[in-house]
Amino acid sequence: MRRDDSSSSRRKGPAPKRRPPHTSAPHPVRPGKSPKKRRFRPGTKALMEIRKYQKSTDLLLRKAPFARLVHEVCQTFGRGSFRWQVLALLALQEAAEAFLVMLFSDANLCTIHAKRVTLFDRDMQLARRIRGSDHL
Repeated sequence: MRRDDSSSSRRKGPAPKRRPPHTSAPHPVRPGKSPKKRRFRPGTKALMEIRKYQKSTDLLLRKAPFARLVHEVCQTFGRGSFRWQVLALLALQEAAEAFLVMLFSDANLCTIHAKRVTLFDRDMQLARRIRGSDHL
């Protein structure tokens, strides 16, 4: 038994003609002007940076400025100069960055709870207060 409504019995129209690929040279660069940079939509670049930093395991703060900050804080506790081992500074920096990342994620949850997308300082204060680390 033959079906007349099958797709093989239908007659198709002619295939559309394809255009040849565009072979002209790119626009010449004007003297004194740089070529146009790629423009991303708002938020796209931020999402790319988030994915980049979530994949990486390296430290986000520079080592030398962090070491200077630690030495400056140590000078407030005593008259003498404290010396730090490199591994001790790295361990302290790892802990500080982990603390900051968790604080920012908690503050981001406070921002989302307030039905906002912008993180305010009051979100940070609320996150610290809820965590019980307001005395720091």
